[in-house]
Amino acid sequence: MKTRIISAVVLLPFLIFLVVSGGFWLKTSMVVLGLMGMHEFYQAFSKQNTGLHVIGYAFALFYGFFMEQIINADNYFNIFVSLFLVVLMIYTVICHDRTNALEGMTGFFGFFYAFFLLSHIYLIREFAYGKYLVWLAFIAAFGCDTGAYFVGINFGKHKLIPSLSPKKTIEGAIGGIVTATLISLAYGLWIGKVVVFEDVNLLLLCGLAGFFGSFLAQIGDLAASAMKRINGIKDFGKLIPGHGGVLDRFDSVILTAPALYYIMFFLIRVKP
Repeated sequence: MKTRIISAVVLLPFLIFLVVSGGFWLKTSMVVLGLMGMHEFYQAFSKQNTGLHVIGYAFALFYGFFMEQIINADNYFNIFVSLFLVVLMIYTVICHDRTNALEGMTGFFGFFYAFFLLSHIYLIREFAYGKYLVWLAFIAAFGCDTGAYFVGINFGKHKLIPSLSPKKTIEGAIGGIVTATLISLAYGLWIGKVVVFEDVNLLLLCGLAGFFGSFLAQIGDLAASAMKRINGIKDFGKLIPGHGGVLDRFDSVILTAPALYYIMFFLIRVKP
Protein backbone atom coordinates (compact mmCIF):
# COMPACT_ATOMS: atom_id res chain seq x y z
CA MET A 1 0.00 0.00 0.00
CA LYS A 2 2.85 2.39 0.85
CA THR A 3 4.52 1.80 -2.52
CA ARG A 4 1.19 2.36 -4.27
CA ILE A 5 0.67 5.71 -2.52
CA ILE A 6 4.23 6.89 -3.22
CA SER A 7 3.86 6.04 -6.92
CA ALA A 8 0.57 7.95 -7.10
CA VAL A 9 2.07 11.01 -5.37
CA VAL A 10 5.04 11.03 -7.76
CA LEU A 11 3.01 10.49 -10.94
CA LEU A 12 0.07 12.79 -10.21
CA PRO A 13 1.93 16.11 -10.79
CA PHE A 14 3.35 14.69 -14.03
CA LEU A 15 -0.13 13.68 -15.21
CA ILE A 16 -1.53 17.11 -14.32
CA PHE A 17 1.31 18.83 -16.20
CA LEU A 18 0.67 16.79 -19.35
CA VAL A 19 -3.09 17.32 -19.33
CA VAL A 20 -2.77 21.05 -18.63
CA SER A 21 -0.13 21.42 -21.35
CA GLY A 22 -2.11 19.50 -23.98
CA GLY A 23 -0.85 19.68 -27.55
CA PHE A 24 2.43 18.00 -28.45
CA TRP A 25 3.40 16.83 -24.97
CA LEU A 26 0.06 15.22 -24.20
CA LYS A 27 -0.20 13.66 -27.65
CA THR A 28 3.32 12.24 -27.46
CA SER A 29 2.63 10.87 -23.98
CA MET A 30 -0.59 9.21 -25.13
CA VAL A 31 1.26 7.60 -28.04
CA VAL A 32 3.98 6.27 -25.71
CA LEU A 33 1.48 5.03 -23.12
CA GLY A 34 -0.65 3.49 -25.87
CA LEU A 35 2.31 1.59 -27.30
CA MET A 36 3.27 0.40 -23.81
CA GLY A 37 -0.30 -0.74 -23.24
CA MET A 38 -0.31 -2.60 -26.56
CA HIS A 39 2.95 -4.30 -25.61
CA GLU A 40 1.42 -5.43 -22.30
CA PHE A 41 -1.67 -6.70 -24.11
CA TYR A 42 0.31 -8.56 -26.77
CA GLN A 43 2.57 -10.12 -24.14
CA ALA A 44 -0.52 -11.42 -22.35
CA PHE A 45 -2.37 -12.78 -25.40
CA SER A 46 0.16 -13.50 -28.16
CA LYS A 47 3.62 -13.29 -26.67
CA GLN A 48 5.52 -15.06 -29.45
CA ASN A 49 3.92 -13.50 -32.53
CA THR A 50 6.30 -10.59 -33.11
CA GLY A 51 5.27 -10.14 -36.75
CA LEU A 52 1.70 -9.43 -35.72
CA HIS A 53 2.96 -7.04 -33.05
CA VAL A 54 4.96 -5.06 -35.61
CA ILE A 55 1.84 -4.57 -37.75
CA GLY A 56 -0.12 -3.39 -34.70
CA TYR A 57 2.59 -0.94 -33.64
CA ALA A 58 2.95 0.44 -37.16
CA PHE A 59 -0.76 1.19 -37.52
CA ALA A 60 -0.84 2.58 -33.97
CA LEU A 61 1.97 5.02 -34.77
CA PHE A 62 0.24 6.12 -37.97
CA TYR A 63 -2.99 6.68 -36.06
CA GLY A 64 -1.09 8.47 -33.28
CA PHE A 65 0.50 10.97 -35.65
CA PHE A 66 -2.71 11.69 -37.58
CA MET A 67 -5.45 10.94 -35.04
CA GLU A 68 -7.22 14.31 -35.39
CA GLN A 69 -7.50 13.91 -39.15
CA ILE A 70 -8.53 10.25 -38.92
CA ILE A 71 -11.21 10.93 -36.30
CA ASN A 72 -12.61 14.22 -37.62
CA ALA A 73 -12.55 13.68 -41.40
CA ASP A 74 -15.41 11.84 -43.11
CA ASN A 75 -14.71 8.13 -43.65
CA TYR A 76 -10.99 8.33 -42.76
CA PHE A 77 -11.46 6.18 -39.68
CA ASN A 78 -13.44 3.61 -41.68
CA ILE A 79 -10.65 3.47 -44.25
CA PHE A 80 -8.00 3.17 -41.54
CA VAL A 81 -9.79 0.31 -39.75
CA SER A 82 -10.56 -1.51 -43.00
CA LEU A 83 -6.93 -1.30 -44.15
CA PHE A 84 -5.69 -2.43 -40.74
CA LEU A 85 -7.95 -5.49 -40.76
CA VAL A 86 -7.11 -6.38 -44.36
CA VAL A 87 -3.37 -6.28 -43.60
CA LEU A 88 -3.91 -8.50 -40.56
CA MET A 89 -5.91 -10.98 -42.64
CA ILE A 90 -3.21 -11.04 -45.31
CA TYR A 91 -0.64 -11.70 -42.61
CA THR A 92 -2.64 -14.58 -41.10
CA VAL A 93 -2.99 -16.17 -44.55
CA ILE A 94 0.65 -15.79 -45.60
CA CYS A 95 1.97 -16.81 -42.17
CA HIS A 96 -0.68 -19.42 -41.43
CA ASP A 97 1.95 -21.88 -40.26
CA ARG A 98 2.86 -19.71 -37.26
CA THR A 99 -0.30 -17.74 -36.54
CA ASN A 100 -4.09 -18.02 -36.76
CA ALA A 101 -7.24 -15.95 -37.10
CA LEU A 102 -7.64 -15.61 -33.33
CA GLU A 103 -4.20 -14.03 -33.00
CA GLY A 104 -5.02 -11.80 -35.96
CA MET A 105 -8.09 -10.49 -34.16
CA THR A 106 -5.96 -10.05 -31.04
CA GLY A 107 -3.66 -7.83 -33.08
CA PHE A 108 -6.47 -5.41 -33.86
CA PHE A 109 -8.10 -5.54 -30.43
CA GLY A 110 -4.78 -4.76 -28.76
CA PHE A 111 -4.66 -1.51 -30.73
CA PHE A 112 -8.33 -0.74 -30.18
CA TYR A 113 -8.29 -1.42 -26.44
CA ALA A 114 -4.89 -0.14 -25.37
CA PHE A 115 -4.26 2.64 -27.90
CA PHE A 116 -7.43 3.91 -29.58
CA LEU A 117 -9.62 4.11 -26.48
CA LEU A 118 -6.87 5.73 -24.40
CA SER A 119 -6.20 8.30 -27.15
CA HIS A 120 -9.54 9.89 -26.34
CA ILE A 121 -7.87 11.70 -23.44
CA TYR A 122 -5.96 13.73 -26.02
CA LEU A 123 -9.02 14.08 -28.28
CA ILE A 124 -11.04 15.46 -25.36
CA ARG A 125 -8.27 17.90 -24.42
CA GLU A 126 -8.20 19.29 -27.96
CA PHE A 127 -12.01 19.48 -28.23
CA ALA A 128 -13.99 22.65 -27.52
CA TYR A 129 -13.73 23.43 -23.77
CA GLY A 130 -11.57 20.34 -23.50
CA LYS A 131 -9.00 21.83 -21.15
CA TYR A 132 -11.76 22.26 -18.57
CA LEU A 133 -13.81 19.12 -19.24
CA VAL A 134 -11.03 16.55 -19.68
CA TRP A 135 -10.81 16.23 -15.89
CA LEU A 136 -14.26 14.63 -15.89
CA ALA A 137 -12.74 11.45 -17.36
CA PHE A 138 -10.52 11.13 -14.29
CA ILE A 139 -13.21 12.28 -11.86
CA ALA A 140 -15.57 9.60 -13.16
CA ALA A 141 -12.92 6.87 -12.94
CA PHE A 142 -11.15 7.70 -9.69
CA GLY A 143 -14.22 9.18 -7.98
CA CYS A 144 -16.06 5.95 -8.69
CA ASP A 145 -13.15 3.88 -7.40
CA THR A 146 -12.98 5.88 -4.17
CA GLY A 147 -16.73 5.87 -3.58
CA ALA A 148 -17.03 2.16 -4.34
CA TYR A 149 -14.22 1.37 -1.89
CA PHE A 150 -15.62 3.28 1.08
CA VAL A 151 -19.26 2.31 0.49
CA GLY A 152 -18.24 -1.31 -0.09
CA ILE A 153 -16.16 -1.43 3.09
CA ASN A 154 -18.93 0.00 5.26
CA PHE A 155 -22.14 -1.26 3.64
CA GLY A 156 -21.19 -3.97 1.14
CA LYS A 157 -23.02 -7.26 1.66
CA HIS A 158 -23.89 -8.61 -1.77
CA LYS A 159 -21.07 -9.67 -4.10
CA LEU A 160 -21.07 -8.09 -7.55
CA ILE A 161 -19.18 -10.63 -9.70
CA PRO A 162 -17.10 -12.72 -7.28
CA SER A 163 -15.61 -14.87 -10.04
CA LEU A 164 -13.86 -11.77 -11.44
CA SER A 165 -13.41 -9.58 -8.37
CA PRO A 166 -14.17 -11.21 -5.00
CA LYS A 167 -14.11 -7.95 -3.03
CA LYS A 168 -16.48 -5.86 -5.17
CA THR A 169 -20.07 -5.55 -3.97
CA ILE A 170 -23.31 -4.31 -5.49
CA GLU A 171 -23.56 -1.68 -2.77
CA GLY A 172 -20.03 -0.51 -3.56
CA ALA A 173 -20.78 -0.33 -7.28
CA ILE A 174 -23.85 1.83 -6.66
CA GLY A 175 -21.91 3.97 -4.19
CA GLY A 176 -19.20 4.50 -6.78
CA ILE A 177 -21.69 5.68 -9.41
CA VAL A 178 -23.42 8.03 -6.96
CA THR A 179 -20.11 9.44 -5.70
CA ALA A 180 -18.66 10.04 -9.15
CA THR A 181 -21.89 11.62 -10.41
CA LEU A 182 -22.10 13.99 -7.43
CA ILE A 183 -18.44 14.99 -7.72
CA SER A 184 -18.88 15.56 -11.47
CA LEU A 185 -21.91 17.78 -10.84
CA ALA A 186 -20.01 19.69 -8.15
CA TYR A 187 -17.15 20.19 -10.59
CA GLY A 188 -19.64 21.47 -13.17
CA LEU A 189 -21.10 23.97 -10.68
CA TRP A 190 -17.62 25.20 -9.82
CA ILE A 191 -16.21 25.45 -13.33
CA GLY A 192 -19.42 27.12 -14.54
CA LYS A 193 -18.67 30.04 -12.24
CA VAL A 194 -15.19 30.45 -13.66
CA VAL A 195 -15.70 29.84 -17.39
CA VAL A 196 -18.52 30.85 -19.73
CA PHE A 197 -19.79 27.80 -21.64
CA GLU A 198 -21.82 28.99 -24.61
CA ASP A 199 -24.58 26.77 -26.03
CA VAL A 200 -23.75 24.00 -23.55
CA ASN A 201 -25.89 22.57 -20.76
CA LEU A 202 -22.89 22.13 -18.49
CA LEU A 203 -24.65 20.35 -15.63
CA LEU A 204 -26.29 17.88 -18.00
CA LEU A 205 -22.94 17.15 -19.59
CA CYS A 206 -21.20 16.70 -16.22
CA GLY A 207 -24.04 14.59 -14.84
CA LEU A 208 -24.02 12.26 -17.86
CA ALA A 209 -20.23 12.04 -17.79
CA GLY A 210 -20.24 11.18 -14.10
CA PHE A 211 -23.03 8.62 -14.34
CA PHE A 212 -22.10 6.78 -17.53
CA GLY A 213 -18.39 7.29 -16.97
CA SER A 214 -18.50 5.70 -13.52
CA PHE A 215 -20.59 2.80 -14.78
CA LEU A 216 -18.14 2.17 -17.61
CA ALA A 217 -15.18 2.63 -15.27
CA GLN A 218 -16.35 -0.42 -13.34
CA ILE A 219 -16.92 -2.35 -16.56
CA GLY A 220 -13.38 -1.46 -17.62
CA ASP A 221 -11.95 -2.65 -14.32
CA LEU A 222 -13.87 -5.92 -14.45
CA ALA A 223 -13.00 -6.47 -18.12
CA ALA A 224 -9.31 -6.07 -17.31
CA SER A 225 -9.70 -8.55 -14.45
CA ALA A 226 -11.33 -11.04 -16.83
CA MET A 227 -8.51 -10.67 -19.35
CA LYS A 228 -5.85 -11.15 -16.68
CA ARG A 229 -7.68 -14.10 -15.18
CA ILE A 230 -7.95 -15.94 -18.51
CA ASN A 231 -4.19 -15.49 -18.99
CA GLY A 232 -3.31 -16.44 -15.41
CA ILE A 233 -1.54 -13.17 -14.58
CA LYS A 234 -1.90 -10.78 -11.66
CA ASP A 235 -0.90 -7.62 -13.54
CA PHE A 236 -0.40 -6.68 -17.17
CA GLY A 237 2.99 -5.15 -16.36
CA LYS A 238 5.36 -3.81 -13.72
CA LEU A 239 5.92 -0.27 -14.98
CA ILE A 240 4.37 1.52 -11.99
CA PRO A 241 5.38 0.13 -8.56
CA GLY A 242 2.30 -0.88 -6.59
CA HIS A 243 -0.02 -0.35 -9.56
CA GLY A 244 1.21 -2.71 -12.27
CA GLY A 245 1.37 -1.70 -15.91
CA VAL A 246 -0.30 0.94 -18.06
CA LEU A 247 -3.40 -1.20 -18.55
CA ASP A 248 -3.64 -1.89 -14.81
CA ARG A 249 -3.54 1.81 -13.92
CA PHE A 250 -5.75 3.08 -16.75
CA ASP A 251 -8.20 0.16 -17.07
CA SER A 252 -11.11 2.36 -15.98
CA VAL A 253 -10.05 5.57 -17.77
CA ILE A 254 -9.82 3.54 -20.99
CA LEU A 255 -13.64 3.54 -21.05
CA THR A 256 -14.48 6.79 -19.24
CA ALA A 257 -12.50 8.88 -21.77
CA PRO A 258 -14.42 7.69 -24.87
CA ALA A 259 -17.71 8.05 -22.99
CA LEU A 260 -16.90 11.67 -22.14
CA TYR A 261 -15.69 12.43 -25.66
CA TYR A 262 -18.88 11.27 -27.34
CA ILE A 263 -21.08 12.97 -24.73
CA MET A 264 -19.20 16.19 -25.52
CA PHE A 265 -19.49 15.52 -29.24
CA PHE A 266 -23.29 15.34 -29.10
CA LEU A 267 -23.91 18.06 -26.50
CA ILE A 268 -21.40 20.74 -27.54
CA ARG A 269 -22.43 22.52 -30.70
CA VAL A 270 -19.02 24.10 -31.26
CA LYS A 271 -16.86 21.46 -32.87
CA PRO A 272 -13.05 21.27 -32.56
